[in-house]
Amino acid sequence: MRVSVPGVGQPDSRVDLTFEGRPVKGWAGDTLAAALIAVGESGLRETFDGGRRGVFCGMGACHECSVVVDGRPGKLACMTGVDSGSVVEPQPALSPAPQPPRGERPKQEIAPTVLVVGGGPAGLSAAAVIAESGVDVTLIDERSKPGGQFYKQPSPERPIDEHRLDKQFRAGRNLIERAQKAGVRFLNNITIWGAFAPDRLTAQGAGYDWVLRPSRLILATGAYERSVPIPGWTLPGVMMTGAAQTLLRSGSVSPGRRVMLSGNGPLNMQVAAELVGAGVEVVALAEQTDLRWWRNLGAGAGMFANAPELVAKGFSYRTTLTRAGVPVLDRSSVIEIRGEKQVEEVVTARLDDSGHPRAGTDREFQVDAVCLGYGFVPANEISRALGCDHRVDQETGNLVTVRSPTGRTSINTVWVVGDAGRISGAYTAAALGILAGAEVVDDLGLGSSESLAEQVSRSRRSLRRHRRFQDHLRSLYQTKPLTTQLARDSTLVCRCESVPLGELRQAFGGGAATAGAVKRLTRAGMGMCQGRYCSPSVLALAAESAETPLGEYSGFAPQTPLRPMAIADLIGDDL
Repeated sequence: MRVSVPGVGQPDSRVDLTFEGRPVKGWAGDTLAAALIAVGESGLRETFDGGRRGVFCGMGACHECSVVVDGRPGKLACMTGVDSGSVVEPQPALSPAPQPPRGERPKQEIAPTVLVVGGGPAGLSAAAVIAESGVDVTLIDERSKPGGQFYKQPSPERPIDEHRLDKQFRAGRNLIERAQKAGVRFLNNITIWGAFAPDRLTAQGAGYDWVLRPSRLILATGAYERSVPIPGWTLPGVMMTGAAQTLLRSGSVSPGRRVMLSGNGPLNMQVAAELVGAGVEVVALAEQTDLRWWRNLGAGAGMFANAPELVAKGFSYRTTLTRAGVPVLDRSSVIEIRGEKQVEEVVTARLDDSGHPRAGTDREFQVDAVCLGYGFVPANEISRALGCDHRVDQETGNLVTVRSPTGRTSINTVWVVGDAGRISGAYTAAALGILAGAEVVDDLGLGSSESLAEQVSRSRRSLRRHRRFQDHLRSLYQTKPLTTQLARDSTLVCRCESVPLGELRQAFGGGAATAGAVKRLTRAGMGMCQGRYCSPSVLALAAESAETPLGEYSGFAPQTPLRPMAIADLIGDDL
């Protein structure tokens, strides 16, 4: 449904399109996802069993929102803007619509001194610092506008009242403006699909096939949300919390009228409060960890000592929920999602220390949307494909990049900054982006100005402060990561290939010892998301089966293309 976000106005023009022959009225600047969800159309991609899938990740990684637009299949509703007169149909499961010939798409080869991949806090900060030193910088991003997941921005068609925007909106707009004024060249709607060497990357978008040959490469690709398989989690209306926030902050659209949030981490409480502020009925927030204040005095004191402004923001979110009468269910999770064609009801329960539901604690809620957020996984496909060293973070199970304090990797011309290297939050990411940018400037032999030296000094202090804050925040939300504890044998773990938990257990029990072996036996990880959303569960099963800890090469190997590509689009490319 359409909602109002403070400081973000309504566009002047409407856009008319159809979905399955039904008229849909959108606003100029909408994505297809926003326009369709606003009118209650949540079922998009068709599945082999006759069901539907809907918007899930909201950032172009999962491909669950694939649709056919004007006869062209494989369009992602969350990444595709609306056009007047468009004819939109669900993506068929068995017989994809014929793809019109693409024609000749011109090649564009560029060789910037510095290429920054990703337009979030880390990438924007690094690009601005380098460009302000007079260096040729190109920033590439697969989204239509810079800002990334944290600094999501409304479409340019929406009138903005700067004085009414919240601080997060304003900080993002200021950072984007700084990079623009510095002379950063922005290339949006561009997806990197091949990483063959630090100075040889291939991409597609904006009407071109791109060959990118930078002298220095900064990867600021951010993260995607960690998924947990739950019975019913593939129903339309179930999405990641970040997807709901994108709909809200970028499109002024709520994922539903009655919304349930569940998971682990501060993003869930922030989005719940933002939905309440937009007039949405949030029925409950189920948080896996124990947030009772008297159990978290040490973590709270540490957070306040390092970033009191962020603690105040967190208190404001909780106060918003309390005033609205939204129950916050500590040590709980959604354990089942029910519905025929879309979400209709959820069941929550208290969890024990191992993450399993406690008997007799079930509660039912009537809802039409569910937002799940269980933390984040670094988007490190490019750095892995290039051969940068990585290691497993034993605390989170994530594969993190081995890098210097300034983000430099084992490949001398490659830096990884922000959550792409290790999940550490937007403020840490921005500080590290400045440090990496300054090191690139120095590496190019340009020296350091007095202004840059002062920025480096401030960023080092900020980095230390926010890393301490993040350590205490992780302590506050520390809990056993969920993998398959809530799933049944019939629960799909690999959404793309519809592989249930029972089939994966059978494969591991039959002698398969690695994620790669199970991938070959079951097709888990072979789908359009390329294992991004099933890998945590598959890796947990592999570690349990082999009784060995995870290592750098335990998971699915990065493969070219790094994002799904039509075969016709790859034929003839000069690799």
